[in-house]
Amino acid sequence: MKAIFYNLLAWAILPFMDTIAKYLSAELSFFQITWARYFFTVFFTLPFMFFFFRKKLTKSSQPSLQIFRGLTLFFANVLFFYSISVISMAKALTLAFVAPLVTTALSPFILREKVGIRRWSAVIVGFIGTLIVIRPGTIDFNLATIAALGTGFFYGIYLIITRKLHSSDNPLLTLLLTGVVGGVIGSFIVPVVWVNPTINQWLLLALMGVFACLGHLFLILSLKYADASKLAPFGYFEIVTNIILGYYFFSDFPTTWTWVGLAIIVFSGVYISFRDKINLVIK
Repeated sequence: MKAIFYNLLAWAILPFMDTIAKYLSAELSFFQITWARYFFTVFFTLPFMFFFFRKKLTKSSQPSLQIFRGLTLFFANVLFFYSISVISMAKALTLAFVAPLVTTALSPFILREKVGIRRWSAVIVGFIGTLIVIRPGTIDFNLATIAALGTGFFYGIYLIITRKLHSSDNPLLTLLLTGVVGGVIGSFIVPVVWVNPTINQWLLLALMGVFACLGHLFLILSLKYADASKLAPFGYFEIVTNIILGYYFFSDFPTTWTWVGLAIIVFSGVYISFRDKINLVIK
């Protein structure tokens, strides 16, 4: 029960970070916002881990994989923050939910996992769901929707790499290194788009980092009490907070097509998650 509580709490908190990002995108570059998300995440996370989990912050056994993991999440964040600067948070998140489908589709090639006909069918059905959301050929289809799909693609690869690192590196170390990689890469590029934030904007950027820290902290706590595969379906709870915040602050509410596509994508993702559990039991 603790695992589910912490996991749901994490997915309830993280959309607040997205809401701040969308609000600030009216005056600041989405790339500068992404950089701030990483900078303040490391700024708040590093002291916490140093004082309470210092012994667990050992040297990574797979540093190159850690760097690649950090890059995939960084690209996912850049694309997502760009997408929500143009389209609604609900639509962007719905399209990003293709991540588990991407993970399943790439698993045979990267992880050498066997994917049966049922899970392949779920991937195809989920892809149909994304087509329903973006409706190619209509005015709703634009660069922002492609970016949202790109978010799901990079996050799917990120999940695959996380699987590889799960048994070798401490999760806290992985979390910290992911933030450091994103912060370092972003620091090289952000001067090109830099706009001096106001005091209020600095405060909101810092608050974004606080929400990121809290969200990922509760995710780590949930994984302490249950396996990731068992908690995966609860990740879709994020859309609830996302829709509420989007409607309250930006008057955005999902269209009928978005609801239909969301239902199909979530159904496919949950089905794949349960099939993964069955396969683990069989093994």
